[in-house]
Amino acid sequence: MDDVLREVRRQVVRGRQPDLAKMLDLIARHADAQIALLDEPGRIRARTKGFPDEVLPGLSGLLGRMSAGELDSASTREGALHVQCEALGHREPRPVLVVAGDTAPDQRTASLVSEAGSLLVLLLHAHEGERARRAYDDKARQVRVGVMHALLSGEPTLARRMTSGAVPPLLDAERLRVYLLRCTNDERDRIVRFRQDPFGYHGSDLLVQCPVFDDHLICLVAEQADRDDALETSLRAAVRDNDDFSLGVSGAQPLSATAEAYAQAAHALTAARITPERVAHFHGRCSLGEVLGARGGQRWARAFLAPLREAPKTSVDITRLSMMLPRSGVAKLLGFSRNTVAAHLARVERSLGVDLADVRSRAAVNLALALSGTGDEGPPDAPESLPELLRSESAASWARGLLRPLDERFRRTLRAWIDANADARRAAGELGISRNTVRAHLVAAESALGRDLLTTGGGVHDVVHAFDALDG
Repeated sequence: MDDVLREVRRQVVRGRQPDLAKMLDLIARHADAQIALLDEPGRIRARTKGFPDEVLPGLSGLLGRMSAGELDSASTREGALHVQCEALGHREPRPVLVVAGDTAPDQRTASLVSEAGSLLVLLLHAHEGERARRAYDDKARQVRVGVMHALLSGEPTLARRMTSGAVPPLLDAERLRVYLLRCTNDERDRIVRFRQDPFGYHGSDLLVQCPVFDDHLICLVAEQADRDDALETSLRAAVRDNDDFSLGVSGAQPLSATAEAYAQAAHALTAARITPERVAHFHGRCSLGEVLGARGGQRWARAFLAPLREAPKTSVDITRLSMMLPRSGVAKLLGFSRNTVAAHLARVERSLGVDLADVRSRAAVNLALALSGTGDEGPPDAPESLPELLRSESAASWARGLLRPLDERFRRTLRAWIDANADARRAAGELGISRNTVRAHLVAAESALGRDLLTTGGGVHDVVHAFDALDG
């Protein structure tokens, strides 16, 4: 039986679907008989090649009693065959091991079959335990993604309701930061598993394998004065030890502004590529929303978005997410089909009278969404159009600060790219350079601006407004 025990150990360590046929073949050699494993009366889960299926109909009553827990073992004859049955485990319905041979089993063979049945129980329980662990991990991951989605939508109260009483400590924090790690898929899974607590969270933090970008680990980190910096130390160590890894860190934001924190982390991740340590913190000046809010930006935003008051909230949430993720990514994040996402966005386009495939329209919608829930409406004579809002010295000053790091060559390429609706091929044709050169200039501009232009595209909106403000 040593070979049977070794095989059990090998399969448990391997952690995959158990190879029951191989196990039964090993046991059959020792028992000199044919064997089948039934997971419920009459249904064969695995068997040796020569097992006589015709014996099972006559055993149906006996097998039913054993599966129900009334008997642990039994021996009988079925035609010319001697049959020994062993019920496995204690949880009903119990699987039953059926051994059929030409001769009656002696005491040694009966003991061997019983011992082999015990080993099969261990193997099955190990597999069930591993399967349950994986199912738990999958559900925990889904809950974390759901909580993150609620926070990205600016609804921490909804995030608390989703956790059904097991509220992660993160949701009790007033502010958070987002750490965005670019790494391998295996490494992000390892970090999540290593730091996961019994509730499926990560202490005071929440780590989420990005459902959109396979090489991104999103870390929602509670901003606390007495917090343990073990997570940041671990993330920095991963970047230090792997040349292809990088880390972007947002500023501290209220929970309701998690989307802003994520956008900041994405911009910082772009800037991290050119830093020696490949780690960057977001150090952006005040946002355009903060600049325009004092001039009545919210008045314009509410008027601009007024047609959406009758639209389903899902449509607005999808639109908000599509400002910082590609449509396919929004579909993956929410579990919708691409057609469903497209239908919601088409409804918003009709309501607002815009084309969300147009980079300038997207920039206007993104700014309006950012402004719509902040501050008061400003003075009664506040500008009522976006061009009027941008036609101010404060907006021009913000724009000059944003674009200052760009030399004239990159600025010309970036402007041509925006005028070509973010189409590198069209921009290359307008400039008389190659498409690869345009992309190289955009990558350089990303690093200089500290804005993500190509991965999520979230930084394009600021650049559009900056050029419009200077033109105005």
